[in-house]
Amino acid sequence: MLSRRAIAQAARIATPRAPIAPRTVFRSYAAAASDVIPPVELYGVDGTYATALWTASAKTSALDSTARSVESLNGLFKRDPKLQNVLSAPTLTVGDKQKIVAELLKGVTQDKGDIMKNLLGTLAEHNRLNALKAVCEKYAELVSAHRGEVELTVTSAAPLEPKVLQKLESAVTKSSYVGQGKKLKVVSKVNPDIRGGLIVEIGDRTIDLSVSSKMAKMNKLLTETL
Repeated sequence: MLSRRAIAQAARIATPRAPIAPRTVFRSYAAAASDVIPPVELYGVDGTYATALWTASAKTSALDSTARSVESLNGLFKRDPKLQNVLSAPTLTVGDKQKIVAELLKGVTQDKGDIMKNLLGTLAEHNRLNALKAVCEKYAELVSAHRGEVELTVTSAAPLEPKVLQKLESAVTKSSYVGQGKKLKVVSKVNPDIRGGLIVEIGDRTIDLSVSSKMAKMNKLLTETL
């Protein structure tokens, strides 16, 4: 079980000026489980906490249950866009944070070894609840890498029809972007700011076919020409 003290130690180390934080945290509480190595190395405060969460889950054979809990929290952020603003409020008191943690835990389906409870408690204690959303996203990256998934992110100005997503998934699955033995994971996002078209991201590649991108290129061309 990952103790509050262990995560607190991770929190103290998790500062922007320490790019080696993930490794340091790993050594600090996982020396007894040197065979537990995250599938990818993450950096930054959110990456440090996500790595700590991963290692704690692996040590207690709770990777799947923690993944479900994190997925539930990710769902909360998607359903309530104002949640991030609440967690980022600088005026939160200790009592406020305790209530928030209690409410968040209600959305956690399983919490083997109190791993999520300890994580949320430590984030609250160190005034980092505003990092929870990013921590969940980073943990999802670790889960995808562990499962051999390649993430395909499709951003559109309005929700896409399932048929469109299925065609994109089918086309990309057959391409060289998805290696042998890998599984494609499609993530659909909506961003009205792109005005139309699509932005397709897979791995470290981005294909920007958005209207906003085309308008920006056109404006640049006109400015240079005139």
